[in-house]
Amino acid sequence: MSNFAKLGLEENLLKAIQDMGFETPSEVQEKAIPILLEKDTDIVSLAQTGTGKTAAFGFPMLQKINIGSRTTQGLILSPTRELCLQITNEIKNYGKYCKGLNVVAVYGGASISEQARDIKKGAQIIVATPGRMKDMIGRRMIDISKIEYCVLDEADEMLNMGFYEDITEILSYSPEDKSTWLFSATMPKEVATIAKKFMFQPIEITVGGKNMGAENVSHEYYLVNARDRYQALKRLADANPSIFSVIFCRTKRDTQKVAELLIEDGYSAAALHGDLSQNQRDLVMKSFRSRQIQMLVATDVAARGIDVDDITHVINYQLSDEIETYTHRSGRTGRAGKTGISMVIASKSESRKIHAIEKIIQKKFIHKEVPSGIEICEVQLFHLANKIKQTEINHDIDTYLPNINEVLEAFSKEELIKKVFSVEFTRFYNYYKKAKNLNVNAGDISEGSKDTVRYFINIGGKDDFDWMSLKDFLKEMLGLDKDELYKVDVKESFSFFNTDSKHQELVMDFFKEFELEGRRVSVEISKDTGRGRRGGRDRGRGRDRGRGRDHGGFKGRSGERRGNRTSTERTGGKRDSRRGDEGKKEGGRNDRSRRDSGNSGFKGRSRRKSERPNNSGTGGRRRNRG
Repeated sequence: MSNFAKLGLEENLLKAIQDMGFETPSEVQEKAIPILLEKDTDIVSLAQTGTGKTAAFGFPMLQKINIGSRTTQGLILSPTRELCLQITNEIKNYGKYCKGLNVVAVYGGASISEQARDIKKGAQIIVATPGRMKDMIGRRMIDISKIEYCVLDEADEMLNMGFYEDITEILSYSPEDKSTWLFSATMPKEVATIAKKFMFQPIEITVGGKNMGAENVSHEYYLVNARDRYQALKRLADANPSIFSVIFCRTKRDTQKVAELLIEDGYSAAALHGDLSQNQRDLVMKSFRSRQIQMLVATDVAARGIDVDDITHVINYQLSDEIETYTHRSGRTGRAGKTGISMVIASKSESRKIHAIEKIIQKKFIHKEVPSGIEICEVQLFHLANKIKQTEINHDIDTYLPNINEVLEAFSKEELIKKVFSVEFTRFYNYYKKAKNLNVNAGDISEGSKDTVRYFINIGGKDDFDWMSLKDFLKEMLGLDKDELYKVDVKESFSFFNTDSKHQELVMDFFKEFELEGRRVSVEISKDTGRGRRGGRDRGRGRDRGRGRDHGGFKGRSGERRGNRTSTERTGGKRDSRRGDEGKKEGGRNDRSRRDSGNSGFKGRSRRKSERPNNSGTGGRRRNRG
């Protein structure tokens, strides 16, 4: 009897398992499958990405539904198109010997009428993204009034993407006595809330620990100046010649920019983000799976569907603003019992997040130095030697050997080795021989930089700012990098923020005579240290809930998304030109600010005093089983 047979699975499913080469169930499968087969119950399963969660709910659902019926009996909700398609394909593979099974994927970016036709043929299981599912229910293309099983896969990510209202509405069309199976990598408060609201006495299964990182993934961080982040990324890639990685950025714009830079510099890279069409995404993923692409640069949202084996490294080019997201990112590597490395390229101001992540994943980060140019040359040299050693001889070359020997007969064995290796060594040596040291001193990262200044500014929530949009505004106005502004804490009528003390003169001078929408904006140095404060960020999460994470900008009073305005409209809060050459002394910060002003955009303009004008669903809730 196979290990899977001991779980209680039927013969047709065991045959499919054998075809796929599965031998031993993972921990989450071993714990969840017997419970789900034994009784109709609600379940909350906490397990890392890559631990086999799809099989943990897929096999029990296939065994419990009536395949002879054309009624939709199972609904699986997932956060992204890629993950939706991935789950659909896996369920089809699991049920390959279930005659008459019809599993339909419902997601945006594809023909809604074709999906409706597939469902009308009789789909026992529907796998869907919340947005398209809600749309089709609204058009009466889908009937889920008789489903018996509902799966919320990657529940934490769905809620993090702002799908709470969509999920609530979808579940309002489902029976109250269905079984709800919730699978999640982390257990933030939002997931606990949805479990409490929509589930009845759920059984909880935890693999590892709540929010813990995977056991076979090591965690490293590299401290660099924000402006050296891309150079550090290149060095890490060069120091790992066999790298097969996913690189995470915060926004679609950064994702596209980093991918383009890597391609320009000769790396095998591509971008994956929400602005790509479904066809473009499919092509990128096909190339990545076949290893035509070594470095996939992705946003957190787009990466939810990445299920690729043997990823060696996850590189956090930028840490997410949601610390819990790190668990999802690092779960892309070290899958199916293999080892992996999760790297973080952090600026000094970002380094304070490292300790917060360590507490969540319950693992320590190793602080490593970005490799020097000479170290990279050495790595590449021995990589080439091993590559030559492992290369199989193609005997079609034998015809050309006499002429080749004639050309090279004047050289000794040692000279030939030197010449062969000098081809690769010289390329890297010439590039890196004058390369600077990118590392910065870690110091006491638990407290962040001691050399910091906290400011009070008299704008806040009533001016339509949350912590993220205020940070973008200050970044644009001052010409600072995002990592050079931190501890942004937004209150109703005022806010606080920090910079390193070297920027104090720039900040105070800039806001001497500054107006926003006709109102004087003043900045003072605050006695508040900013330690332990999270008010501004909590406010930001609440405001941002329904918008996703990639859009940038914010809604002003007019309701228009400011980040989407044309460049001629992005003139907000301009600084007058009185600084003259003083701005140039700051490394061209003012010029760069205007050049990069497409990030947030704000109304109003600065005036001198002399220029100022004189006037001024009920269903799907917890059920009672008594």
